[in-house]
Amino acid sequence: MKPVTPVLSNGSGWERTSVPHRRRVVMAHGGGGQLTAELIEGIIRPRLSNPLLDTLDDAAVFDVPAGRMAFTTDSYVVQPLFFPGGDIGRLAVCGTVNDLAVCGATPRYLSVGLILEEGLELDVLRRVVDSMAEAAAEAGVRIVTGDTKVVARGQADRLYVQSSGVGILRPDADLGVHRIVPGDRVLVSGTVADHGLAVMLQRENAFGMESGLRSDVAPLAGLVSELLDACANDVVFLRDATRGGLAGVLADLADITGYRLTIDETCIPIRPGTAYAAEMLGLDPLDVANEGKFVAVVRAGAADAALRALRSHPLGSLASEIGSVGGTRDGMCEMVTVVGGRRVIQKPYGEELPRIC
Repeated sequence: MKPVTPVLSNGSGWERTSVPHRRRVVMAHGGGGQLTAELIEGIIRPRLSNPLLDTLDDAAVFDVPAGRMAFTTDSYVVQPLFFPGGDIGRLAVCGTVNDLAVCGATPRYLSVGLILEEGLELDVLRRVVDSMAEAAAEAGVRIVTGDTKVVARGQADRLYVQSSGVGILRPDADLGVHRIVPGDRVLVSGTVADHGLAVMLQRENAFGMESGLRSDVAPLAGLVSELLDACANDVVFLRDATRGGLAGVLADLADITGYRLTIDETCIPIRPGTAYAAEMLGLDPLDVANEGKFVAVVRAGAADAALRALRSHPLGSLASEIGSVGGTRDGMCEMVTVVGGRRVIQKPYGEELPRIC
């Protein structure tokens, strides 16, 4: 990767120099000159150092094994930048890794682009890049190229991150909605709504509440690998439940396949503190974003084995079977409620919690 910092707008690579004592980002940090080089060499490259990035070339060059690859990209604009359980740097790495993992790919390499607002404290940038490095090590990936731009005050909210990633598809993975059939079981890998509500409470200090809620942001490639190792041929669909939450994924599945999904509300794992916070804020936890959970659809005969595999991993200890795919062709997702009623699950109309990922 061209280390993560103002890669010159004309495409030239990062250069080496020392960093004088500075506390905030200035416009000149994005100009491609001495201050750009100082930002890269003093803050970014040392924290993300690896043989592919350290060449400081305009692009990372690496060998890949024979087979299929997966490629994904995303942008992160969370506010606040730091929240219980994570921050924008960890979020960017984990979100990209997870998008690859639920496609059945082993994540390998990431690129990172930083949009810095003039006046951003350099200590904040150091914390974010440190967090990226830690999350990448945890996920077993390398950040190998990147870019940085600086914009004037008021043109960004301190810091935005864009991240892309490539991974190698497992030869035994065949995942997609086209494989879903009546009788398949629907699983969720753990508790829902933790991320969105942790960010919301941190941002707004809603009602002055003291909360122990923490974001669930985590790299899921290891958990997905456990599941596919145990029953790859019987896992037919995976998706991480980010924006739109669990409800968004379930409603999409029903709509795209045309089959009716039936979900049991009593089987959906929700932490008591999360449920309480959602109630206080008037939110449906099924609509709230997650950053460390996925939905899996598996063959009926493999559901128990899939749950054992998920629960054997720390990130899947609270995995649960929450419903099934029926034969009725109406594209509806229906939830049997705690009191025995029935409710249609729909995709959230808009963005109830903006700027959470």
